[in-house]
Amino acid sequence: MTAIRPERLGADRNGSEKSGPEKYAPDQSAPQKLADVDQAAANAFEGEIREFVRRDVAFLRRQRNDGDPVPDPITENLNSLIRRVSGASMEEIDRVILELQGVRDMLRSEGERVSREIAGYASLSHALMTAMKVIADSLKQWKDAPINHSRRSAG
Repeated sequence: MTAIRPERLGADRNGSEKSGPEKYAPDQSAPQKLADVDQAAANAFEGEIREFVRRDVAFLRRQRNDGDPVPDPITENLNSLIRRVSGASMEEIDRVILELQGVRDMLRSEGERVSREIAGYASLSHALMTAMKVIADSLKQWKDAPINHSRRSAG
């Protein structure tokens, strides 16, 4: 039989523990922690692969320098594995390069378009300023002109 602890009941009343659906909801920091763990595992795995390749490449260089022209089947298997792994990576790099070139071309054409539109707005603004000066000069001349209405009516 289980005894009910009063401090446990008090905690529920104060709201310091989750109750209802919140009690069973997953922790919000869990996805970030899982992503960090996955990233760390991936980085560790990639590091191990790099180290493995470095050791084998160094070993192969030493063998070639020693003058051993006979190919080793293990070495050939390793070379084909490296070619397959590096081939997929190189294809991905080539795809990213092509995408970046497309983005560069798009940005260049958009920059040229914006430059043309700015030049058009500058030309329009200059024409507007010229027209406004003409209108202002005309209004000034009209305002400064002597009023001859009283002379014409008297004469």
